[in-house]
Amino acid sequence: MYARRTIMKGAGAVALAAMLGSEANAMEEMTLYGLIGQMMAQPGRRAELIAILAEGTAGMPGCLAYVIAEDRGDENAIWITELWDSEESHAASLELPSVQAAIAQGRPLIAGFGHRFETTPVAGYPPAV
Repeated sequence: MYARRTIMKGAGAVALAAMLGSEANAMEEMTLYGLIGQMMAQPGRRAELIAILAEGTAGMPGCLAYVIAEDRGDENAIWITELWDSEESHAASLELPSVQAAIAQGRPLIAGFGHRFETTPVAGYPPAV
């Protein structure tokens, strides 16, 4: 379990750093929304599920980062780390046709869900170059 926490913290930091850059002060004025979740693919179908999620989630308004990572300890598990400008933007994304299509296409490949954490991102490192 410790390794997963380390992975989740690292993925969250990468996503946050990508958004922050040199604009850390802007963060004080907005309440960001973060979501970190684990998804299990049907045995041997992880790469296929990742491809569907990656294609179907591009260009979501308000999404500052969407990172899909393979779990190193479970060959069927993935972690998704999301960074949004608001919780409302995240909710609205679930109604987008591309996201709805990805959900429909990916559903048969999903064996289940693991941990799910909602966060309020407040800081990040390293600053963007």
